Amino acid sequence: MRDLEKPGRSPAFGKHGMVATSHAISTAVGLDILRRGGNAMDAAVAACAVQCVVEPESTGIGGDNFCIYAPEGSIKDMIAFNGSGRAPAAATVEWYEEQGITTLERQTPHAVIVPGVIDAWETLTKNHGTMELGELLQPAIEYARDGYPISSRVSTDFKSNEALLRGCPNASRVFLPGGRLPECGEMHYQPELAATLEKVAQHGRDAFYTGDVAEDIVSFLQSLGGLHTLEDFKNAAGEYVTPISTNYRGYDIYECPPNGQGVIALLLLNMLKDVPTDGVDPLSVERLHMEIEFGRLAYQDRNFFVADPNKADVPTDWLLSDAHAKELAAHFDPAKALDPLPPVSAPVNESTVYISVVDKDRNACSFINTLFSNFGTGLMAPKSGVTLTNRGQGFTLEKGHLNCIAPNKRPLHTIIPGMLGQGDKAIMPFGVMGGQYQSFGHMQFLTKLLDFGMDIQEAQDAPRVFPIAGSMDVEMEGTIPAETVAALEKMGHKRIKPAKPIGGSQAIWIDWERGVLIGGSEPRKDGCAVGY
Repeated sequence: MRDLEKPGRSPAFGKHGMVATSHAISTAVGLDILRRGGNAMDAAVAACAVQCVVEPESTGIGGDNFCIYAPEGSIKDMIAFNGSGRAPAAATVEWYEEQGITTLERQTPHAVIVPGVIDAWETLTKNHGTMELGELLQPAIEYARDGYPISSRVSTDFKSNEALLRGCPNASRVFLPGGRLPECGEMHYQPELAATLEKVAQHGRDAFYTGDVAEDIVSFLQSLGGLHTLEDFKNAAGEYVTPISTNYRGYDIYECPPNGQGVIALLLLNMLKDVPTDGVDPLSVERLHMEIEFGRLAYQDRNFFVADPNKADVPTDWLLSDAHAKELAAHFDPAKALDPLPPVSAPVNESTVYISVVDKDRNACSFINTLFSNFGTGLMAPKSGVTLTNRGQGFTLEKGHLNCIAPNKRPLHTIIPGMLGQGDKAIMPFGVMGGQYQSFGHMQFLTKLLDFGMDIQEAQDAPRVFPIAGSMDVEMEGTIPAETVAALEKMGHKRIKPAKPIGGSQAIWIDWERGVLIGGSEPRKDGCAVGY
């Protein structure tokens, strides 16, 4: 239990149900759905749709979605859904070569993949919800049409992305009304997005992937030189996938398989599971050095191996093997940072908003939705109000690379919902936001919770570090003590100040024995966990 004289927040407690999101309005909407009789999936979709409006820099219907869902808390019946979009059918690496394109720049149509969100929402609510998607979208439609107040973190993110927004006349018109950014606490409106959501509410996914919405998006992208076609949108479809897992401290941790980077979160836990923690300070120089180095090693594997398994031979089983975890961990030098890192080994024969919901029936939903970077590409379709993802930057243009762009291929994805289980029961839907940080963030959150006795909120409050793949740079939040920073720098790590607080997270612990839900929510965002 935290020291109540110190700043911070306590975990949330509830009996019947709980919602944890990164925006207070979204949490309130999700809780209202539960109280009206909706289940965890219904609440997650409704809350997420609202966040696409009130936290538009973090997520939107022009992006992607992943979900892990345990009906009535059953691990046996647990499902996972990959709602990430694909590259256009015409996107060959040879085409980019012919055009002289060597990198997929952010504010270009080449960074846009076909959005997967609306298809995912409809599929998941039809199969696992109890309410119609059209009803679940009504709160989001209302906030987009009638306005919502700009919250603190949203205001900060708007300001840091002003130049990007000014780079697209459509985005500038919506997000800089009157030529300026809305102030914190000021009302903001997105009427075009409201109209698009209303079409989806009335006619389902086809209203987004066919007809005038798709025509608006495709014609806009083609006008900028994009390869997208109406056929690409018509063919958009997510898929159910089999979760992957590892065991850590007696708990099973489940993640979605590649093309997401959840496999790297599990690899990091495998590297740490035999490391003693008794008497260890989780924020000591020695522990942070180990986490940083393990992260550098694991992310080198991520950047080499994680790709779309439908289009590339991704060695998932090998990445999850104890032998590979021990092989990587053996490179660790407790005295200094590795420079250079060892070469990537190879197998023998052989990469946002997050929402956690648990309802009265203990349906547990781990739900994540993204545009990738803040405001994605910063490109907005002119009539539909849809901001488009830059997830295509997850591809490489290197021929022969597992993650090289190809027709209808999904890129390396950073968003990863998680589920903690024990035996046949789901114990905790959890997730960490923050782009590339997410795998590392899963490890940091889970180890502080399971190894170091922090409660579900303290584990999210704790200071964070994050090594930048392929370099000696390490993002270190200002709450890391100066003497710790100095000691890490002496070991060879180069401290850089994060452009914004590192990551975001939500989680809900299910205490099956006492019938209690315990939730935590990211202090670096505007949200909260609330139970009833």
